[in-house]
Amino acid sequence: MKENLSEDEMREALFGTQNNETAPAAEDLRVTSDQQHVSKARRAPTSRSPKLRVTLRVTSQFEGKAEMLIYEASTLSTLIAEQEAKTEAKKKKFKYFELVSIEPI
Repeated sequence: MKENLSEDEMREALFGTQNNETAPAAEDLRVTSDQQHVSKARRAPTSRSPKLRVTLRVTSQFEGKAEMLIYEASTLSTLIAEQEAKTEAKKKKFKYFELVSIEPI
């Protein structure tokens, strides 16, 4: 094999022989309206994230009239869900709370 190749010989080795013929015209690959796929209307995605429902018994006075507060937390941690529910109860001006239940939805 020759060590000193000319530029034309390198091109021929890499790309093959060059024909001075014009390249054939490419096919028309455009999609016409009868070929298009029409998808069905999709429903709005529902929330698939895990949720916990926290139920608290809350009062604003000690030994006062109790109310039930239900809070839905989007987490799997029961501790975090309980803390979020308690902060929500504090925002609603409740002072005393008792945890009733935490259940997954």
